[in-house]
Amino acid sequence: MPARRPILSAAAVFLISTLALSGCSGVTTRSEDAAPAGAGAVGPGTSPLDNPDGTKPGLAPLASAGEQKAGRELIARVATAATGPKDGYDRNEFGPAWTDSVDGVPGGRNNCDTRNDLLARDGSAVERKDGSKCVVTAMTILDPYTGKTVRWSKQQASKIQIDHVMPLSYDWQMGASGWDKAKRVRIANDPLNLVPADGSQNASKGDSGPSAWLPADPRIRCAYAVRFAQVSLKYQLPVTEGDKRAMLQQCGG
Repeated sequence: MPARRPILSAAAVFLISTLALSGCSGVTTRSEDAAPAGAGAVGPGTSPLDNPDGTKPGLAPLASAGEQKAGRELIARVATAATGPKDGYDRNEFGPAWTDSVDGVPGGRNNCDTRNDLLARDGSAVERKDGSKCVVTAMTILDPYTGKTVRWSKQQASKIQIDHVMPLSYDWQMGASGWDKAKRVRIANDPLNLVPADGSQNASKGDSGPSAWLPADPRIRCAYAVRFAQVSLKYQLPVTEGDKRAMLQQCGG
């Protein structure tokens, strides 16, 4: 039997910690989801407090009392309103999915579609299609919603999906129905509102707000609530009173 290494890599320590905590959140880590040896170190992401435009990778927990206090202060600025009607909502009202033809957000008109921009932003050991500077075909990624490190490939595209933190249908019901088309295209492709995450988590979320759905890993929930608030504030979209209460609770409020 080979000798045990005396020091574990940072990525291994993070993954072991995730496995130890997964029983508290109901999340399990399957061996086929783990990144293979040599796939490249995967960091824990970026605090939303340090990433106000969404251009830095991932989503990191807000663990300290100071971070959580700053999170509550940001969430406290969010306006509230009753949910409006869903009448007239259609995904096409927010433009073609993952269009690069968008102005006013980072990554717009850079000759690479939004989905591939986001995979490259959050992935490590990124591989691209031969001859392409855009199309991501494989990568290693830390899914913030479950805490799992995943080796993803285009052959299993749905394994990692791009989550709209503030869902488009939710946006529609909270005021986006009255916007012009260009502004709806912006929120649909704004990296501040987009997180590559576990496909089953994205599917289970649907168009729910934070009072009805939160990420499986409790360690990331305050950061998720802060990101939801950042999108709300940037686009001057209110949330429901119940969602605001839930957001504050995730950060100790």
